[in-house]
Amino acid sequence: MAPIPRMMKAVQIEQTGGTQVLQYKDLVMPTPKDDEVLIKNDFIGLNYIDTYFRTGLYPNPKPMVLGREASGTIAALGSQVPKSLAFSKGDPVVYMGVSAYAEYTACPAEKVMKIPDGITSSDACAAFLQGLTALTLVEETHKVQSGDWVLVLAATGGVGGWLCQLLRAKGAKTIGTVGSQGKVHVAKEQGADVVVVDQSGQGDVLKTVKDCTNGQGVVAVFDGVGKDTFERSLECVARKGTVASFGNASGAVEPFLISKLSAKNAKVARPTLFNYLYTRDEFEQYSAALFKLMMEERFSIRIHETYALKDVARAHTDIESRKTMGKLLLKP
Repeated sequence: MAPIPRMMKAVQIEQTGGTQVLQYKDLVMPTPKDDEVLIKNDFIGLNYIDTYFRTGLYPNPKPMVLGREASGTIAALGSQVPKSLAFSKGDPVVYMGVSAYAEYTACPAEKVMKIPDGITSSDACAAFLQGLTALTLVEETHKVQSGDWVLVLAATGGVGGWLCQLLRAKGAKTIGTVGSQGKVHVAKEQGADVVVVDQSGQGDVLKTVKDCTNGQGVVAVFDGVGKDTFERSLECVARKGTVASFGNASGAVEPFLISKLSAKNAKVARPTLFNYLYTRDEFEQYSAALFKLMMEERFSIRIHETYALKDVARAHTDIESRKTMGKLLLKP
């Protein structure tokens, strides 16, 4: 591999705000700690959570380099990286960490996974965080069974598309919401059985749910939209069902009386992926399951667009418009 340079390009924020706070600039190359690996990033995953850190919805110390996942090759290893991980310089890897909006990232070795032969670096990056999120939602947040009716909001988004494919593979029946008529065919291709166009909350989602379930409601709602849809999600869920609120695309869910759940003995979960993959064993188990789906089950990887890292402001504008379908990637 080429020598590691002293400086690199990265995207840093020094204050919260709109896309104007995203600074594409030169930063000093990070030095990996003893338990870290230095990765030369090939592709960087853009996730909605990145906008939460940028706007201040999720507070974080500044200055901050954004980004939670990327794929690339190992450029250097810390002195105490466990030999059991069998990492070497030049290995193709994908990881979940911090400070991924950069040419190089130092990441704890425990959060790095080798990319198997047969999976490209771009597909690994596009699938990793969102695919793992979807897997843990249907296996841990609510264990979906064959024949279950499930509601997936934003069915053509990154996580939504994975949820639809996973639910189809499980034999569940999926109602998906989309933001425009042009997204309907994509949601159906991904696995949604019934699709509702829900522009600005105007779609008759609750009626569709009741019609499909004989008035019973769905056993689970996977809601990554947040504030604008939460109350409706509670209406759509069946007795003893689960509302999984895993995102805040429309803003954070406002406080509510817990007694509201007693009408149906419903459950509300606010999961985060990292607490499902807390141990190395959990991380390896779910990563292996994801890679198997990609290689053996031929799950589709939909990439909306790959942006140059310097064009990160446009990428943030696009993802916040909620008009994209699939994964947004950045290229250093």
